[in-house]
Amino acid sequence: MGSSFNPEELSDFARYYGFHYDNWEPLALVKDVLIDMERGLKGQSSSLPMIPSYITPVSRVPPGKTVLALDAGGTNLRASLVRFDEQGGAVAEGTRKVPMPGTKGRVNAERFFDEIAAAAFPLLSGASGIEGIGFTFSYPMNITSDADGILLAFSKEVDAPEVIGKAVGAGLREALARRGCKYNGRIVLLNDTVATLLSGIASIPPEGEAARTKNAYGFTGGPVIGCILGTGFNTAYPETSIPKIGFESGGAPQIVVCETGTFKIRHRGQLDQEYDNTTRNPGAYTLEKAAAGAYLGPLTLYILKQAVKDKVIQFRKSEELLSMPYLETRTLNEFTHSPLAAEGPLGGLFGLDEGGTLAATQYLVSIVTERGALLSAAVLAATVGRINPGFEPYAPVRIAVEGTTYLVYKGMRRALESWLHFMMSRGKPRPYIISPVEQASLFGAAVAAMSK
Repeated sequence: MGSSFNPEELSDFARYYGFHYDNWEPLALVKDVLIDMERGLKGQSSSLPMIPSYITPVSRVPPGKTVLALDAGGTNLRASLVRFDEQGGAVAEGTRKVPMPGTKGRVNAERFFDEIAAAAFPLLSGASGIEGIGFTFSYPMNITSDADGILLAFSKEVDAPEVIGKAVGAGLREALARRGCKYNGRIVLLNDTVATLLSGIASIPPEGEAARTKNAYGFTGGPVIGCILGTGFNTAYPETSIPKIGFESGGAPQIVVCETGTFKIRHRGQLDQEYDNTTRNPGAYTLEKAAAGAYLGPLTLYILKQAVKDKVIQFRKSEELLSMPYLETRTLNEFTHSPLAAEGPLGGLFGLDEGGTLAATQYLVSIVTERGALLSAAVLAATVGRINPGFEPYAPVRIAVEGTTYLVYKGMRRALESWLHFMMSRGKPRPYIISPVEQASLFGAAVAAMSK
């Protein structure tokens, strides 16, 4: 038993249910994103909140400077002295990693900040000439005009409810003072997307003339965009005009966090909407649910179940697939890398004589991936297009990317970069570089400490 591989029938199935990537015209999609970005910057109704960070990026950190970088996210807290070398690269020294406060049991606000101070204090007290503290805090915050962050919520791993509503930078400063460290310098709070952007400044060198010539912002090298495509999806970029907060500065842009996972996709198909209704937040994060790692596995499973019901794919263990409660994106990725191995929760459902069904299944998976890549590329193209004023052909925009969905999910990186090239080469071609960055949260925090 097993269905034959019929790509035309499978493509028609995808179009019928509205998830085929050719349901969207790429350049029109870019314009849709640009319109929502502009509305968000003006404070108008928009699916993109366009959150100011109150951080002005430096173009290149002066060599010889040393800062303290903190990175809080997930189960661990990292603290490191970061020194910038003669080439502007970041070198981490004395890195300390400790459990994130509140992950080993509930803590009150004072203990929460005391544990962070305990990790930072030995580095601060053992070094001289610290230029600032950058703190990547990967939890929802309202950023204040002095670059502090008011905590809005913790994920389930951290149990410290008293900290919610408090200013994280101010809490750290007070905890350091309790240890006898009278630190009076800046403490800059930022999220992981801003950190990715800032790490791109340190790790993606300007090309050719851009390394010597000042651009429209008054510094050398092209602007940098930060993008995370992993469990979630988000972008950040330098903006010169944010009307909703009265910010206008042609020569000194401020980083804006787009929250692009929330972009409302028009023309979503039936299966996307049905799957959306099974999630915790129906109607929200519609782009993220089509492209990011938290959703690709379960969304694809929902689509495959419909293909079985419609008899587009048939195999002996079809009922077992229909009864699968969940499919992790990691498991789906393992299947697409080695489908003929017939292993794992998905691959193990197919017999060795069901190659046609295997091919059909992988073909549908690839359509979902291609659609996610198209939507992600449109956001990046719109973000590059939003950067003002103008552009110089010798100063490409540098796009710093982090995230496992971009880096390891089969077909995503190749498809995203292909769509991006298509979008960026139409009309007035805009030069750009796209590159993954390493240790973005830590090195981005270090660059933030030197930002204005």
